[in-house]
Amino acid sequence: MKINYNDINTLGDLQAQIHRLKHDYEEKGLLLKTDAKNYVKQFTLGNLIKKYATPSGFLKLDEKTNISSKIMSVVLPLLLNKTIFRGSGLITKALAAMVSGKVGQQLDGEHLSGVFNMVKSLFKGKKSKKENAFVDYGIPPDSETY
Repeated sequence: MKINYNDINTLGDLQAQIHRLKHDYEEKGLLLKTDAKNYVKQFTLGNLIKKYATPSGFLKLDEKTNISSKIMSVVLPLLLNKTIFRGSGLITKALAAMVSGKVGQQLDGEHLSGVFNMVKSLFKGKKSKKENAFVDYGIPPDSETY
């Protein structure tokens, strides 16, 4: 929107132009605020999990190279040695690392998303079903067969 300042001849025209500019300023501020909220909303934890915790979201270069399984074969032994096998000896940690590395190679995007959905279902609240006291069998109460 190009402003032609030659059209402003009186004080009323100037005040009308100031009012239009303030209105445009506030409107653009609100648009910017909503765009920023939508942009930040893309990077929330729940949104990222929805986007990347699907079988197609995990990177798979070809049938033989699966990046998610390569990462899990490195991360899983480190995680287990730092948490579960913290006080164990060298041999126990080596065996655990070897076994968990093999298990990590077998994990791919489908397995990881299945595990994630299983864990999510554990934390999901069970909805209680309301039981109806009256069960309608299709026979009206005023009927002779009742």
